Amino acid sequence: MIPREKSYLKWIESAIERQKYGKEPSSLYEPIRYLMGLGGKRLRPRLTLHAYSLFRDDVRRIVPFAVAVEAFHNFTLMHDDIMDKAPLRRGKKTVHEKWNVNTAILSGDVMLVKVYDMFLGLDRRLLGDVMKAFNACAVGVCEGQQLDMEFESRRTVSEAEYLEMIRKKTAVLLGFSLELGALLANAKATDRKWLRAFGTNIGIAFQLTDDLLDAYADPKKFGKQVGGDIIANKKTYLLIKALELAKGKDRRELTHWIALQNFDSAEKVATVKSIYDRLGVRELTARKIERYFKRGFENLTKVMGNPANKRALEEFTKGLVERQY
Repeated sequence: MIPREKSYLKWIESAIERQKYGKEPSSLYEPIRYLMGLGGKRLRPRLTLHAYSLFRDDVRRIVPFAVAVEAFHNFTLMHDDIMDKAPLRRGKKTVHEKWNVNTAILSGDVMLVKVYDMFLGLDRRLLGDVMKAFNACAVGVCEGQQLDMEFESRRTVSEAEYLEMIRKKTAVLLGFSLELGALLANAKATDRKWLRAFGTNIGIAFQLTDDLLDAYADPKKFGKQVGGDIIANKKTYLLIKALELAKGKDRRELTHWIALQNFDSAEKVATVKSIYDRLGVRELTARKIERYFKRGFENLTKVMGNPANKRALEEFTKGLVERQY
């Protein structure tokens, strides 16, 4: 990891450790500290710092606002894990598993309130623009999550519908993370626009990568249950393409496993993955990921700013393409 990235991570982790969410009742605030302390890539706040560095050098000044983005992200994870009935997050028990569902709901609610508190430290001249962009992002995330849940009960979901869902649920937050850095640096509106577009496109690629890793990652590195999407019949890009392409025996076998109520999880994952392999779904997904990353980098070429720091942002983002967890 280059020195810049080490510094960014050190600043972010230090700010997270110092953040005070509340004391009593401890059962309300301890889950927040637990989830925020589980680590993770800290991708979104790092993007905020990178975007700011394109236009100004005093990057450490905005760390508290980058951490607000991370807190919002973790709020969405806490509630998403409840809806998905997920047992693990970053290799550890999810909040609703470690405590209970009601506590996870309330702790998530408090996290969101604290995010607004964290943004109140902004320069008043920037507060309106930041909050307008943040609220649009937050609404988009909720819309995307609702679509994701609705897709679970639908028999068919088109590729276009799925890509729009992940744009809202995942990608708009990456777009906002970059736009926030530009906003805090008083960058031009055009630069904010292209950074948001860059983030949105790499965000779609990031979620498609997550779909791919859910089925094919090394369990020791992934930190979540590998094959969880297959077990839950989640309409990921892989399943949507498989349903679109499968015929004959593959079609019958795939629909059989989707309809089955009682099954051995390991057998289901292995069987569905073998269908994906026969249909070339893994390769199709990889090509789609590459397409969105390419589109994102084309957006980034239109952004002005410090050339060396722009290269650092490019290198950081390229690392996402090859991630294994």
